[in-house]
Amino acid sequence: MIHFSNVTKRYPNGFEALDEVSFHIDKAEMVFLTGHSGAGKSTLLKMIPLIERPSAGQVIIDEKHLGRVKRRQIPALRRDIGIIFQDSKLLNDRNVFDNVALPLLVSGEHHPREVGRRVRAALDKVGLLNRENDYPISLSGGERQRVGIARAVVNRPKVLIADEPTGNLDPVLSKEIMSLFEQFNQVGVTVLIASHDLELIGRMKKRMMVLKKGRLLADDGGGLGVKQTG
Repeated sequence: MIHFSNVTKRYPNGFEALDEVSFHIDKAEMVFLTGHSGAGKSTLLKMIPLIERPSAGQVIIDEKHLGRVKRRQIPALRRDIGIIFQDSKLLNDRNVFDNVALPLLVSGEHHPREVGRRVRAALDKVGLLNRENDYPISLSGGERQRVGIARAVVNRPKVLIADEPTGNLDPVLSKEIMSLFEQFNQVGVTVLIASHDLELIGRMKKRMMVLKKGRLLADDGGGLGVKQTG
């Protein structure tokens, strides 16, 4: 489902964020990506929806070679990828319903009745169906993150990526958010989560990949003991 082959990302100033990173994630697998700040986690995640393009190497998502994807094709690619940020990035001048509906409205492919059905189904999955008319300012940090998750899954993506989704949450809320990711994974969604919270990752008992200074340092292959990759 997600395949990186010798992926390098070098910026114009010479900084190398990723250095020949290679790995494969199967369909419906749930994987954690960890490493210190500046290790390259966010850069790696941005390769998947083509927010960033590699300087060298190859990225394949669901059998699509991203190096061959033209700019006009990127919106269609992103409809199959749900993206969740640490701060949820909600629009404060729109209510919960409109925030979740945004990806559907941008795609322009859905009838208003279908938009309503999908938005309410997504909000129901994250336990916020009764908050659809509220604005982000009135929500707790955990609730805002749940809205962000609902927005990410409203298009029914094949792949869900999250960048430090529990970074601003307490341990109890972090556990609840991870439970939501597990639920989506259990129905066939491929999930890749970047996190520096090793205690939380350890409790999840999922595969963990470790980045250090842009290189894939280790990959435990699903909790079977850490495999050093170089």
